[in-house]
Amino acid sequence: MATATPTTSGAPTPAHATAIRLRGVTKTFGRGESAVTALRGIDLDIPAGELTMLVGPSGCGKTTLISILAGLLSRDGGDLAVFGTDLATLRRDRLAAWRRDNVGFIFQQFNLVPQLSVSENVSVPLVLKGESVGAAVRRADELLATLGLEGRGKSSPLKLSGGQQQRVAIARALIHDPRLLVCDEPTSALDAELGRRVMELIRGRSTRPDRAVVVVTHDDRIFHLADTIAHVNDGRIDQLTRRTSEPPTAGSHR
Repeated sequence: MATATPTTSGAPTPAHATAIRLRGVTKTFGRGESAVTALRGIDLDIPAGELTMLVGPSGCGKTTLISILAGLLSRDGGDLAVFGTDLATLRRDRLAAWRRDNVGFIFQQFNLVPQLSVSENVSVPLVLKGESVGAAVRRADELLATLGLEGRGKSSPLKLSGGQQQRVAIARALIHDPRLLVCDEPTSALDAELGRRVMELIRGRSTRPDRAVVVVTHDDRIFHLADTIAHVNDGRIDQLTRRTSEPPTAGSHR
């Protein structure tokens, strides 16, 4: 990959338009002496049809940043447009509907609902969009099978291992084919083979021209799959690394 410092030109890549545009985005938690500044002015263009990874030390602002991109947190300052929509202009109900229709989020802590079965957890995004429960569960079971969880649909998520729960969370984020897929450490609980299978699914979603995928990761086994790696440090992006050739498939080695 070639290395360059981030720019503020906003120009899209030659092949793809900009899906997400951030300029001077800031976020602080708390007030006064207890205030913690998580983002200190983020400038970044995330192209459609690409996989962008955010890397950096724990506590540098990566999870805060993706939560703002997904509409789960509001920014304090700066400009942000996600597929042309400024999320700050949406009322709470409109923002919830926008997330439902456009975002898949893989949470690091999984956030599965223990009262629901595995299949029901995965099918929730489809049901929220109006699909019947029966049809949604059938589609959920098909996706679970591709992630090595065939026959586990009726199980409680509490009966699964950490790696299995992570795959359920991944299936839930993918099931409704979101325009924006946001992933917080999607391979952290997976071995090399399962991580490869998961990244094949995620990488496949990223290559469509009307989609964008943003992955927070410390897993250097998957860095080679990124189109862009944004290095985050102390609430800022201090370096961008762009791929200069086609990435290998998720199962191959550098």
